[in-house]
Amino acid sequence: MLSALLALALAAETATPAPPPSARNPRNWPEPVMDTIPPKLPALKRGAVLILSKTNGFRDPEQIDAAKAVLVELVRKQGQDVFETENAAIMNPRDLARFSAVVLNSTSGNIFDERQRAAFQGWIEKGGGVVLLHGAGGDPQYDWSWYPQTLIGAQFIGHTGRPKQFQQGTIDIRDRTNPATRDLPERWTRTEEWYSFDKVPTGNDTRILATLDETSYEPYPERTRMGAVHPLIWTRCVGKGRIFFSALGHKAETYAEPLHQTMISGAIRWASRAEGGGC
Repeated sequence: MLSALLALALAAETATPAPPPSARNPRNWPEPVMDTIPPKLPALKRGAVLILSKTNGFRDPEQIDAAKAVLVELVRKQGQDVFETENAAIMNPRDLARFSAVVLNSTSGNIFDERQRAAFQGWIEKGGGVVLLHGAGGDPQYDWSWYPQTLIGAQFIGHTGRPKQFQQGTIDIRDRTNPATRDLPERWTRTEEWYSFDKVPTGNDTRILATLDETSYEPYPERTRMGAVHPLIWTRCVGKGRIFFSALGHKAETYAEPLHQTMISGAIRWASRAEGGGC
C-alpha cells in the first residue's frame, strides 16, 4: 500500500513539474531590446515634450499605458506639443534638440547604448529638462553609474513589500516654491508602494520638495526605513539641466488622481522652463 502511494505521488510530481523559482513572468519581464534606429518625428513646435516609456527591466503594462495616456493629455492641455515613444534610439543629438523636456515614464533596465547615453547626458548638461517618474528611479542597480549618482542623486534600495506593499501614508510638502508642489496640500495622504533610497540626495542644488512621514505607515521590511527625512520628490541641477524626480505612481489608477496630475503637470512645466526658476 505504501509503495503504491509513493508511486502515485512520484507520477504526479513528474507529470506537473513546479516552475523554477527564478522563472519570471514575461508580461512583467519582457525580453530586453536595444533600439538602434530612431522613430520618425512629426513636426513639433518649440518647447515640445518627449515621453519615453522604454523598459528593459521590470514592466507594469497597466501602469505604463495609463501613465502614457495621462501624460500626453496633460502636456497638450498646457499648450505644448508631445511625442510619446518606447524607442530609446530617439536619444541622439538631432532628435533631442527638438525637445525642451523628457519624461521618463517608469523606464527600467539598461535601455541606452553608449552613444545614446552620451547624447542624453550632453543634452541635459546644456539645459535640457528631465522628469523621472516612479520606476525611472527604481532599479536596485544600474549599469550606468552616472544615472543614479548624478542624475537622480540617490540609489533606490527597495520599497514596502508584501503583504504590506501598498499602504496609506502621509507626504509632507516641504517646499512649495516649485510649480509641481505649489498647489498640493501641506499634508498629502494617499496609498502607494513607498520607495526608499540609500541616502538623502545632496549637492547639485538639490531641493527636497516632499518627504514621507514614516509614522503614518509601517516601513516594511525594516531596511526601507530612512528616518526623519525620507525624500520622495526632489529637484536638482545637472550642468544647466533641470532634473525632477518623483517616487510616486506605481499603480495605474494613481495617474487619475487629481493631485498627482497637478504635481506631474507642474513638474513638466518646470523641467521645460515654461515656469519656475533654478538651474
